[in-house]
Amino acid sequence: MAKVNDLPPPPRVPETSPPAKVDGEEEIVVAGIDGGPALEARVRVPSASVERAVLLCHPHPLYGGTRHSAVVLALAKVLTEKGGDRVAHLRFNYRGVGTSEGAYDEGKGESDDARAALRELKKRAPNAKITVCGYSFGTWVGLRAASLEGGVERVALVAPAVRIFKFVKADGDQDEFCDVSEAEELAQSLGASLKVFPGSDHFFLKSRRKMAEEIVPVLAPELLQSL
Repeated sequence: MAKVNDLPPPPRVPETSPPAKVDGEEEIVVAGIDGGPALEARVRVPSASVERAVLLCHPHPLYGGTRHSAVVLALAKVLTEKGGDRVAHLRFNYRGVGTSEGAYDEGKGESDDARAALRELKKRAPNAKITVCGYSFGTWVGLRAASLEGGVERVALVAPAVRIFKFVKADGDQDEFCDVSEAEELAQSLGASLKVFPGSDHFFLKSRRKMAEEIVPVLAPELLQSL
């Protein structure tokens, strides 16, 4: 469980990214699972015949993470630009973030939120293969949601904070929360491939666009021939 006491004390007023729109997105409300909190979300389903739909899970809410966080936004933008009418995506706020109902629940409730968002995305793109992509705290949330919900063809973990969230014991070679050897251990335990961005920190401050462009073919492999 991603507990707050495994982290530095959260700021009293966390700094958040400003709201941002991506072309073609629609503002929606996602119903919670079994009467759980309703969630605000932005979804883009450009056609009825999209081949791939990607759920984007944001970083830790107590530290300013929202659906507008810079890495999440970069991924949404590149998916839109490169995916055209072939790729859908949905980004949402966990419970207690923005106008989403409820309150922080140490990862468990947030995983249920991701499951609710996943169901909404499947409903809107019923014939698409599904990818779940989480960033930082969102890697734990997204991986757990995908495992519990099923029907997910692939999962991508961007900067998994292994030390904090205990995927195994505790990317980019300058990541404060997971060094390369730990990322390799996590990838091996999941049977996954690993991509390291040399010189990048946990926040990809100087390389968000480059990171997003390299990850999109993993999120939506249907695009490989056209990229």
